[in-house]
Amino acid sequence: MASVLPILKFAPCRYQDRANFRIGTLARVRLAMRFLVAAAIAMLLLAAPARADDGDPDSGKAPRHKVTQSASYVEVEPMYATILDADRPVGMLMIGVGLDIPDPKLRGEAGHAMPVLRDALVRSLMSFSTTSVRTWKQPDVAEIADRFQRVTDRALGRKGATVLLAQVAMRITK
Repeated sequence: MASVLPILKFAPCRYQDRANFRIGTLARVRLAMRFLVAAAIAMLLLAAPARADDGDPDSGKAPRHKVTQSASYVEVEPMYATILDADRPVGMLMIGVGLDIPDPKLRGEAGHAMPVLRDALVRSLMSFSTTSVRTWKQPDVAEIADRFQRVTDRALGRKGATVLLAQVAMRITK
């Protein structure tokens, strides 16, 4: 044990003044931080060329997922609405929808008006789920399709888009 004790002795500090010690330590910390920031920037700059071709799905390099080969099909993101029973949420209703729009001009208008169309469809779905959906029976798919067709025609300003229901699902959580 006696041989270990000399190793544990503290070496005298080369900075006798505490102010000089703090300044020296802060300078080393600042130098280390500058080095770390410079290394991080260098890593980002070196990684940028590797990611240059990942962002463009139309370049032919990255495969793009399509539901169908039809050019007239426009997919709408799935919509969710809460199912209520006695003013308590008891589940969720999920609807997957697509639009068949053969007219290219109307298809372009639908793509441009998709946020407005989706908002109108979600509002209609929420109204339908609170008034017509019950936990003990399946939702009426024909009524959902008719409502969505009316809402789509109204949102696009004219007829020409056919609503295609892809999926109707209920998840009861009570």
